[in-house]
Amino acid sequence: MADSLTPSPTADHASDRRWLAAAARLAGRGRPLSRPNPAVGCVIVRDGVVVARGWTQPGGRPHAEAMALAAAGDAARGSTIYVTLEPCAHVSARGPACADLLVAAHPARVVVGTLDPDPRTSGKGMARLRDAGIAADHVPSGEAEDSLAGYLMRQRAGRPHVTLKLAMSLDSCIALADGTSQWITGPAARAHVHAHRAQADAILVGGGTWRNDRPRLDVRLPGIEQRSPQRWILTRGPAPEGALALPSPQDIAAMAGVQYLYVEGGAQTAAAFLSADLVDRIELYRAPIVVGDGLRAVGALGLTDLAAAHGRWQFEESCQLGSDSYTAYRRTRSS
Repeated sequence: MADSLTPSPTADHASDRRWLAAAARLAGRGRPLSRPNPAVGCVIVRDGVVVARGWTQPGGRPHAEAMALAAAGDAARGSTIYVTLEPCAHVSARGPACADLLVAAHPARVVVGTLDPDPRTSGKGMARLRDAGIAADHVPSGEAEDSLAGYLMRQRAGRPHVTLKLAMSLDSCIALADGTSQWITGPAARAHVHAHRAQADAILVGGGTWRNDRPRLDVRLPGIEQRSPQRWILTRGPAPEGALALPSPQDIAAMAGVQYLYVEGGAQTAAAFLSADLVDRIELYRAPIVVGDGLRAVGALGLTDLAAAHGRWQFEESCQLGSDSYTAYRRTRSS
């Protein structure tokens, strides 16, 4: 049996990566409603034409491969199937293993963007396909990995993927000196935030923000209001009504079922997560206003050497939202 990392010698990896990127975009349709399962995307291609596609359904079943194969029918035979995550190989009372479904469909080739770190499947899905005479290739895809960030963080680090959202003025203030904060950014930026809330399993603010602002922490975009995430408060006290309490950032591993955590502030909460090195992505919204003597976006981090601040964040994307700007950065880690 060939090694699971060895691609077929005739593989066109540039084309493979384009199809895997398309599958990764499909996977976004399953996030976060696929929990507790990862949101996976699958595209079935024959002679350069998409014959079927699928993504993980709410509650985690059916899986992406099952959806795509059901739509393709006999057209899956001899096709190339692109899937963002290695097909599952373990027995489940909730449905058949996707590796077995793929074997039964008789494709010519299966291309996987990310190997599954779950020991129940890791390598086994690829092996089952190859044992059945199907070419099974792992073609590493950054888009596929990004689409699985929450699942992979859970598997590898035992905690959710954390996004820190900051909305601030040009001079890095989040409110006036008296705490007045509505509204720093305009309607386009606020709608953008709501769309990102809808991709999270949980949203968290500090106890001070909760007490002072009583934020709704929901999704208020027409048609996706039901995607409002769980509401969490960073507090060592009892959980307030309508929310759950998180004693400290280090306790995020215990947030059951949460793959994606969206942290919205305030300044001390942002500092607490940054100081604990638990932020994986920063989403920065900046309004073209100057506040002056206002409340800062991030509290003290205890930084004593500027050199330690460099090399930690990598630019990912930016766009203009009305008069406001949006920029996202990824935490660079060695593993």
